[in-house]
Amino acid sequence: MDVNILLKIKKLNINSFGKLQNKEIQFGDGLNIIYGKNESGKSTIMHYILSSFYGIGKNKKGREFSEFDKYLPWSGEEFSGKLLYQLDDGNKFEVYRDFKKKNPKIYNEQKEDISNQFTIDKSTGNQFFYDQTKVDEDLFLSTLVSSQQEIRLQKSEQSILIQKIANLVGTGDDNTSFKIAIDRINRRQLDEVGTSRSREKPINVVSKKIEELELEKNTLEKYENLQYEVEGKIFDVQNNIKKIENDMQMYTEIRNVLENVNIKQQDIDFQKKIKSNNLNKIKEYDFNIDTIREENKELLKEFSTWNGNQLNTEKNYIFIVLSIILIFLNIIQFVFLKNNIVKYSLFFVLDLFVIFFAFLDINNRKKVKRKNEEYNTKIKNNEIINEKIKLIQNEIYNLEVNNKEVDDNILRMQNEINAEKNQKLNFVFQRYGTNMKFDETIKIEQIQSKIQELQVELANAKINLHSLILDKNNIEPKLDRLSSIQEEYVLRKQNKYELEKLNMSFELAKSVLSECYELMKGSVAPRFTQNLSQNISEITGGKYTNVNFNDEIGLIVENEQGDYVPAGKLSVGTIEQLYLSLRLSMINELSNESLPIILDEAFAYFDDERLENFLLAMTKNNEKNQIFIFTCTNREEKVLRKNMIDYNLINIS
Repeated sequence: MDVNILLKIKKLNINSFGKLQNKEIQFGDGLNIIYGKNESGKSTIMHYILSSFYGIGKNKKGREFSEFDKYLPWSGEEFSGKLLYQLDDGNKFEVYRDFKKKNPKIYNEQKEDISNQFTIDKSTGNQFFYDQTKVDEDLFLSTLVSSQQEIRLQKSEQSILIQKIANLVGTGDDNTSFKIAIDRINRRQLDEVGTSRSREKPINVVSKKIEELELEKNTLEKYENLQYEVEGKIFDVQNNIKKIENDMQMYTEIRNVLENVNIKQQDIDFQKKIKSNNLNKIKEYDFNIDTIREENKELLKEFSTWNGNQLNTEKNYIFIVLSIILIFLNIIQFVFLKNNIVKYSLFFVLDLFVIFFAFLDINNRKKVKRKNEEYNTKIKNNEIINEKIKLIQNEIYNLEVNNKEVDDNILRMQNEINAEKNQKLNFVFQRYGTNMKFDETIKIEQIQSKIQELQVELANAKINLHSLILDKNNIEPKLDRLSSIQEEYVLRKQNKYELEKLNMSFELAKSVLSECYELMKGSVAPRFTQNLSQNISEITGGKYTNVNFNDEIGLIVENEQGDYVPAGKLSVGTIEQLYLSLRLSMINELSNESLPIILDEAFAYFDDERLENFLLAMTKNNEKNQIFIFTCTNREEKVLRKNMIDYNLINIS
């Protein structure tokens, strides 16, 4: 990686961070010696610098305390501070952090807040330092910082340090071994993916399961088409039921209209009944008149000649008078002719004759009188009958007048009923969207018959619907199973796809790692070993000159006799020198510009000669770099003064 940055840390203003409070520290551009006794806060300063650039983590990462908890002041002071730094273009920046907050404040040389000019990450906050330098925290730690814990090894741990050196040469990272990395990738690939021969591994388990699911899925998919068919039929039947129910409702409303019309029609029927009763009465009256007139006709016929008899009766009255006179004369004759029996007898016969006729006359007179009485009675009765006929005729007239009114009422009521019936039925037809039209011939019996037909049709449709629903219910468990299978099938396919992707990732990782490894061995590693050879020669005073690396033997070193010695046969001190030299060589190789070199108690197990040689080589080969040496001894300072090497001393004791 190329880093085109010349970074200089100029000054720290620590309000409170761990054990450090109200601390101001100024650094020089070159070599800086940070001196302090153990537990005086040297490592705290190093972590303060790192936390100022990248923030401080609150994740414990398996530790008892997180970095945040470790450096949080117990006394309640402000957990904050400033750091002033300079980039290669000469621009100076100041970062202020309140470590309780995610985002810092960044100011330029004019004291302007430029925090919003940088990328903001939701999890880590403002990425100002990465935006400026393209150096992330891992790179800062792995390539620019060397701590005492990395090299403070016992003789039994010598192989670990040798492996770190080999890792640096092969991969550029002392904690990364190419072979180990490849082996780990292969193991993970086998565990997480498997191979075609590993039946119990994920990829084959998934593939087998996919085959099983696919077979069952194909068997059950036919029920999908069947369901679509059944659901289509259910839909049609439900629509038909709605139509039938709609028609039933329409015909019910039509029936209600007709029933209401029939109720009103009863008024017309009542009027018609009145008219019928009137007509019956008129007929009865006409019949009575005819009867009376016929009887009266016979009566009149019986007395049609009665007037002549009445005249004879008047003559009889004269005869009676005459008979009385004869009887009176006969009496006189008897007195005067009593001796004349013949004459007297003649007169007596005559008298008897006259008396007989007188008697007849009297009797006839009685009959005439009686007849006259009957005639008079009949005449009076005839008058009464005629009067009665007149009354009946008047009643007939009244009935006919009433019938005329009844006819008018019937016509009016019928028109009103027809108009209302027409209006209400057309409203029903319009509301239900039917093509039916008003028809005066529509009968309620027809409508009721249609309703009954629809009821039968509705019952049959509901039976059909129930049967279809049962079919659907029988299909649904299979479809539920199909849905579950399809879901699992998709997940398994996705799982297989992810496994295939993961397998490709593993293969790609191995390929890229191999390429990088070959690239490191072919280009970078030679430069590493060249720089390392130069440094180790200077550090060891020519005791060891060249350093080489191969895959089979690993790291080998050429001694002053020209023999190559495996690194495992070197002393721990020499291996420590090799390691630090390689770290310095790596810094020079990976950066086109100069980045700070931070060494924390890195020389604890160096003897004075090795320390002097290392410091001379480091200052000579890293003139542009700002160097920070954290130490609890004054050995480094003595060497620097002895060799008249400039340095900036910061005493924090």
